[in-house]
Amino acid sequence: MLRILNNMMYNPNELKQPIMRMGVRILRPSEYEAILEACTKKRHRTMLQTLLYTGMRYIELQRFQEYPSWFNGEFIHLPHLLAEKKVMRTQPERWVRLNQQGKMIVEYFLQIKEKLPAYQNWRDNMRRWARTAKIGDMGMGAKTLRKTWESWLMFYYPGFMADITLSQGHDTVTSIQHYLNMPFNELDHMQMKNYVEGWRPDPHRFETYVNRM
Repeated sequence: MLRILNNMMYNPNELKQPIMRMGVRILRPSEYEAILEACTKKRHRTMLQTLLYTGMRYIELQRFQEYPSWFNGEFIHLPHLLAEKKVMRTQPERWVRLNQQGKMIVEYFLQIKEKLPAYQNWRDNMRRWARTAKIGDMGMGAKTLRKTWESWLMFYYPGFMADITLSQGHDTVTSIQHYLNMPFNELDHMQMKNYVEGWRPDPHRFETYVNRM
């Protein structure tokens, strides 16, 4: 039954063409899962998952390893200290929003003793894992997971662009230009739920308390 449903929702041929924006690969959930499976070292898997669930820039995650106190159990606070490391950064500081899975991954990430590899080494790792996963390495690099996460959030939570851009450290214009109108399909949407659900709190979460008053 599931196979029939999947065949109804997408044409397998459309998955052969990689999704690219500004020369950077944007992954579908199934492609991300293939890369995660190809990543055999536990510490690299945790790093890969953290880059996805936080949507942080690679250099931001490197600095986060130096300042684990930026994580308060709910959000990651990136202070003004980082501005000198990112000239084009549009926000002097920001709070990175996490769902429950993201919070758990960050906890594991902070237990890793090894530092993130050099930027170029991580790019090479991403390309190697993509080739192992047989999805092609075109456009794969250190920016892939950040851009993938923002694209998924934009597709799954179209009504919360302001929340997404503030968490990601982008302005709205940048997000519209780079992360909207992605060729995701219904199957992608269903699979994204496993990753992004809970990122945006339920707007009705306080109704129970209001009704008790």
